[in-house]
Amino acid sequence: MNSWIDLQGAVNARDLGGLPTKDGRTTRPGRVFRSDNLQGLTDGDVTRLVGELKLRHIVDLRSHAEVALEGPGPLTRVAEVTHHNHSFFAEGGEHTDAEADSIDADRVLPWQERRLDEELRVSGFYFGYLRDRPDSVVGALRALSLDDGAAIVHCAAGKDRTGVVCALALEVAEVTREAIVADYVATGERMDKVLARLRASATYRDDLDSRPADDHMPRPRYLEQFLGVLDDRFGGPLEWLGAHGWTDRDSAALRARLLG
Repeated sequence: MNSWIDLQGAVNARDLGGLPTKDGRTTRPGRVFRSDNLQGLTDGDVTRLVGELKLRHIVDLRSHAEVALEGPGPLTRVAEVTHHNHSFFAEGGEHTDAEADSIDADRVLPWQERRLDEELRVSGFYFGYLRDRPDSVVGALRALSLDDGAAIVHCAAGKDRTGVVCALALEVAEVTREAIVADYVATGERMDKVLARLRASATYRDDLDSRPADDHMPRPRYLEQFLGVLDDRFGGPLEWLGAHGWTDRDSAALRARLLG
């Protein structure tokens, strides 16, 4: 079901095309991609994404601190590509999601200091994204709807923040819940490579080394719990989006992007 995009400088890139909808259609390939951090793309990767796949929009979900610590990536130098930064953290300072103007690396990462039941822990910080930055959630989905070329959404691993945005986008397009969960879980196929890339960066290394690799695996029940709570508490993902400024016109644009 998943269409991997093999790149030298990213290991979790894939196309959201080919996913089945509830009414028997499938999402269109070549429209919306998802990925891990794009910081290490090679010249060949850039040529493939921009020249061959017509990438025109990057939706970057990393915090301001991550972007500042990692520095500009190669696609920031490509004139044809527009960047949309929608941090999923409550950015309080000039550079960081902490309430200070200096970079606090302890507040950069989405997976720190959680000691609850694993299922509730993961779905809990997914709801933290929605609670803290509904503007970024809606803004990211609107950026994916732009129709002047392909779009790619990414964070660090391309798993949690990216997984939430992709799940919501596919819900809007009425992709089956089973296929949405399968797309989320597919990152697990490349989790070892994702973690190896992140450990090569000082931004992520220490925190990753403090937990076993198995803790980072995407499991079906995490996303099922998250979407189930949206269903129970809000009437579904679309209803939550509607309560935060998402319109019928937005839904039509995103559906046209993924299905038209």
